[in-house]
Amino acid sequence: MSESRLVVRLRRWYGGLPMTLVDGALAVLVLVVQLWPLLSRDNPYGGPWHWWGYGVVVTSAVPLVWRRRAPVLVLVAVCLPTGFYDLVDEVASQPIWYTTLVAVYTTAAYSSRWKRWIALAVTLGGGLLIVGSAESALRGTVQFVAAYAIGRAAAVSRAHAAALEERAIRLAREREIEAERAAERERARIARDMHDILAHAVSVMVVQAEAGPVAVTSNPARAVAAFDAIAGAGRDAMDQLRRLLNVLKEEEGPRGPQPTLDALPALADQVRGTGLHVAYSTTGSPRPLSPDAGVAAYRITQEALTNVVKHAGATRADIALTWQDHTLMIDITDDGRGRDLALPSGGNGLIGIRERATACGGTAELGPRGDGPGFRVLVRLPLAAS
Repeated sequence: MSESRLVVRLRRWYGGLPMTLVDGALAVLVLVVQLWPLLSRDNPYGGPWHWWGYGVVVTSAVPLVWRRRAPVLVLVAVCLPTGFYDLVDEVASQPIWYTTLVAVYTTAAYSSRWKRWIALAVTLGGGLLIVGSAESALRGTVQFVAAYAIGRAAAVSRAHAAALEERAIRLAREREIEAERAAERERARIARDMHDILAHAVSVMVVQAEAGPVAVTSNPARAVAAFDAIAGAGRDAMDQLRRLLNVLKEEEGPRGPQPTLDALPALADQVRGTGLHVAYSTTGSPRPLSPDAGVAAYRITQEALTNVVKHAGATRADIALTWQDHTLMIDITDDGRGRDLALPSGGNGLIGIRERATACGGTAELGPRGDGPGFRVLVRLPLAAS
């Protein structure tokens, strides 16, 4: 174990101890050190030392048990008896009053500014009045100022540590919130993808299933093609759902690739199986798209064609990709009339188209065609930064 880790563990252990226990142990330690001159030296007058010395030492050490609860009161309770220690001749000399230094340190570390300044001034002033020599006065002043400075350094260090801990807690909470938001975005993405996959597959399958029985007697080949289209749409939907749901497994494996622009011709062929004439064309030189934009382009086209199959009552749909300097324009139109000449734009599918385009930094225009019956979906997606 490294020294730094040992220090950290000791600090944690020390910080977990009750405050009264720590201060009580300190009071006992200071008491022993302060009694040592009385226990280790002989009385030059003969006999034991005067009881007054023992009484003053004990009286000055006991208040340290409450030093952090009432720093200023403890300082007063410590300084008063020590000031009268030399009233009796038959007491051992005390080179340093550790009880007073601990009390000054505690006042500097735990009291407000005006309390600690007043306490320091009174302590220094009182000490200078009762000392017997300039040397003792200088030594006492240096000791008091040093104890005060150490107390202030400890207070600053403690405040800095508390600020760092608070910042760490805040950053951890922000990361937790961001993780929750990311998870929510992921769930929303999965929900959109599942909607697109299922809506498209079910629409194709329903159209083919409705046409199949009619064609069984009149056009068996078309009936076979319809059932093949149903099976193909089902298999494609299952493959896409399987790849999508892999991200929800407890032990997530590598994600399978999601369909992008390269899969649009296959998508157009699949929709042609419903009897809808689908024209697919590209203009300009293809350029790189970001992965998100590539998936969005496929899903937007898939949702637009699903709406055509389900609602438009169209005979033709056109998919036109135009590569421009900074954007890819996807123009999807149909010649359907649907139930109304002006189809509403507030459905979940159309909302999903707008959300996908916006999420990639693009735009989506949805509404009736201006050159005849039908509906138009016009999407612009930004190209990948070079």
